[in-house]
Amino acid sequence: MAISQPFGVSCRGGLNTNLNQLEMLAQPGFATELLNFEVDADGGYRRVNGYTAFGDTRPNSGERVLGLFVYADGLIVCSGTGIFFSVDGEETWLQINRASVSGSGDNYSTFTGRSVAARTSQGQCTFALFEGNTDYGEVVICDGTNEPFLFKMTGTGGLTTRTFFATEITVSGTTAPKVCAIHDHHLVVAGASTAKNTVFISATDDIDSFSGTGSASIVIEDQVVGLKSFRTDLIIFCTNSIHKLININDSSNIAIVPVTKNVGCLSEHSIQEIGGDLVFLSPDGIRSVAGTARIGDVELGSVSRQIQAIIKDLSNSITTFTITSGVLRSKSQYRLFYSATSSTTAVSKGIIGTLTSNGFEWSETKGIQAHGFTSQLNYLGIEKKFHGDNDGYIYNHDTGSSFIEDGSAFNVDAKYITPNFDFGDIGTRKTMYYIKISISPEGTISPTLRVRYDYEDINIPQPDDYTLTGIPIPSIFGNSVSTFGSAVFGTSKDPMFRQAIEGSGHVTNFRISTSDTNPPYAINGLYIDYVPSGRR
Repeated sequence: MAISQPFGVSCRGGLNTNLNQLEMLAQPGFATELLNFEVDADGGYRRVNGYTAFGDTRPNSGERVLGLFVYADGLIVCSGTGIFFSVDGEETWLQINRASVSGSGDNYSTFTGRSVAARTSQGQCTFALFEGNTDYGEVVICDGTNEPFLFKMTGTGGLTTRTFFATEITVSGTTAPKVCAIHDHHLVVAGASTAKNTVFISATDDIDSFSGTGSASIVIEDQVVGLKSFRTDLIIFCTNSIHKLININDSSNIAIVPVTKNVGCLSEHSIQEIGGDLVFLSPDGIRSVAGTARIGDVELGSVSRQIQAIIKDLSNSITTFTITSGVLRSKSQYRLFYSATSSTTAVSKGIIGTLTSNGFEWSETKGIQAHGFTSQLNYLGIEKKFHGDNDGYIYNHDTGSSFIEDGSAFNVDAKYITPNFDFGDIGTRKTMYYIKISISPEGTISPTLRVRYDYEDINIPQPDDYTLTGIPIPSIFGNSVSTFGSAVFGTSKDPMFRQAIEGSGHVTNFRISTSDTNPPYAINGLYIDYVPSGRR
């Protein structure tokens, strides 16, 4: 009788759509599908959290969310023709796009009594925060249609005890820039439809003046897509090139220097800083702008080769999507979402890149409609994450175990599919005995296991799916998951769950999936016991 053989796989590497089936035989830790999972920086694939409603009301009824920004102890939301602020999303949102306010600011009653300065045909917004010496700093909002909007709030306690300042900034005539950034004591704006290749620089430490000392405007040879302050330089992302603005405070030596004339940026809303580098969506993938050992030097790299097919499809249809992105600092993650601009289309997808010791490892999301997305530290240094949808609802991002929409809980559809395993010899047929799954449940779960042989050959018997029930919930003292009567005390934090399986083939792959509102779980690795039989 043949002796059974072991085969172990550690879940690492993330999603890979770039390798063919034979190449994947040598990379068993990768995933061929990784939907609504995230790569854990410490190893394993974890089902994503859900999201929950931010308060009970929408800031602007059913108007689409056009941008979100964490400010002070609350959230700024751009929606329809308005801009709104709330601390908790409850009851009434404060509309802050008011007619010009005096330099000393207004108290609550005076501010709310001022007429609304409608943001006509407001587009998708970009934000910049000038810290200055005020309580929460000054936030600037650009949308490519209206003049930049400046808002500042001071004071603590309830909103009725605070002071408010709001005004529109005149850049140059009726110029309406699309993007903005704060860089070395200046507000820098660009991307206006009437001056697509002009960069405007405000006066020094006077961000609402573009005519004072230190102000300037520079014309470059390409249309500006995005701006990002990076170390001592301002990186200027264009349609077909990337430049950097240097010496902004030296009028004799200020200059724009090309970084590359062969790589452009597809969306200003894809640009983020993570791990000390900038990342952005280009036509040929997610790329990084990284500093080098030489002062003032940068280099470009590609960080998304594993998911090139996904990026290619996104790039080819970029004009049909609303792009948003953000960085989850606590998880070292870059998240980019693309949702169909048309409300009649239900395409709401995203990619998650987790920065590990081996670089970025990727996964996909589906079902998170993020027409606005932000992940930032508030004034207390606490990370806050929100997204908003096409119907004007605002959600607490990355929390809970289900997708909450309009008060109803929806399933999170999650799926992890392994490559085909040949167990070291593709010519030998193997009979499966059992599989052990190293799994870390955060509550009661019952995943489904599917086993397929020889690339799902219809001429080979394929077993029915297995429902994995009775997975023990580990109990850790002080953990809310540890409920008396359901948790198992003394259980490993990462229990190995054993499941007998049937069938045989030359190669085998496994799918672990869930579609429910149960808590998340992580899959750390697989151990398969099999018996080799004849060769063909």
